[in-house]
Amino acid sequence: MKVVVLKKFLYLCRREMRFIVSNMKKTVWALLCVLLVFVVATIGASFYMLDYSLAPDKNRADTDSCYRQLFGNYPETVGWVDSLQRIDALRDTFVTMPEGYRCHAYYVNTGSRRTALVIHGWRDQAIKFFYLARMYEREFGYNVVMPDLYASGQSDGEALRMGWLDRLDMLRWLEVFQTDSMVVHGVSMGGATTMMMSAHPMPDGIKDIRFVDDCGYTSVWDEFAGEMRNRFSLPEFPLMYSTNVICKLRYGWAFDEASAIRQVARCHYPMLFIHGDRDKFVPTSMVYRLYEAKPAPKELWIAPETAHARSYKNHRAEYTKRVGAFITHPFQGRP
Repeated sequence: MKVVVLKKFLYLCRREMRFIVSNMKKTVWALLCVLLVFVVATIGASFYMLDYSLAPDKNRADTDSCYRQLFGNYPETVGWVDSLQRIDALRDTFVTMPEGYRCHAYYVNTGSRRTALVIHGWRDQAIKFFYLARMYEREFGYNVVMPDLYASGQSDGEALRMGWLDRLDMLRWLEVFQTDSMVVHGVSMGGATTMMMSAHPMPDGIKDIRFVDDCGYTSVWDEFAGEMRNRFSLPEFPLMYSTNVICKLRYGWAFDEASAIRQVARCHYPMLFIHGDRDKFVPTSMVYRLYEAKPAPKELWIAPETAHARSYKNHRAEYTKRVGAFITHPFQGRP
């Protein structure tokens, strides 16, 4: 009797174990399927985010549209551009970078020994920022170089680089057009580019150089993470991390290395920071961190009642006055 009971017990135990093992296998497979779906979805979303962030403007070579936007926002530039074109003073210039791609810039030569390098923003091109070129040429008597960044305007390239690798191209433009005194003035992504290049040694032929950052971001990581929260209500993990890796593999640079705040901490050239007090695209809080990180000499102007990249548009006279005072102030231009 005891043997029969024992056999029955063992049989029930084996059956129960088979049931448990079968359920465990199903659970493991279910978890693996969920994990696989999560990984595939994350990779797909990462490629989407990368393309969304770095894809060039599809109409980037449409100069007529850019001129219409420029003239609509800044009517005072109509006569200025017309006068330059009549005397053939607005020149197209192409430079082949060491990596082999060609970059384009517009150049206005006044015969001065002072030159401004004006850098445009995200998914823009140089023409839309001719209002700043006009300020430097008309108000301050500077030559002006206005590059199209990589993958912008008439420059080569398949994806934007958010200022990080662009900083090296801008150093090349400084070499090509160097004069005794130079100013590098960038807006938004151009402002970040300005800051990112400021830590590098400048060409020896430049005796005095100054930098103007208008609403640039602290880092590409900070900017993209903020946009993910604000536009898509998504946390940094895991999408920022996976997209960061894909960007490094695909384009040779990563969000976490593209840091303007680390670069300005190593910059000893004079820098003027400009930011609107109502900027939500590049939050105004970023400029205070940048200003704090930057060693002297430095200046800061917060434009009142101003959103992103609208400081000049909203405060033309004050903007011109502050930039003029900054570029003529007797700083020690080279450390």
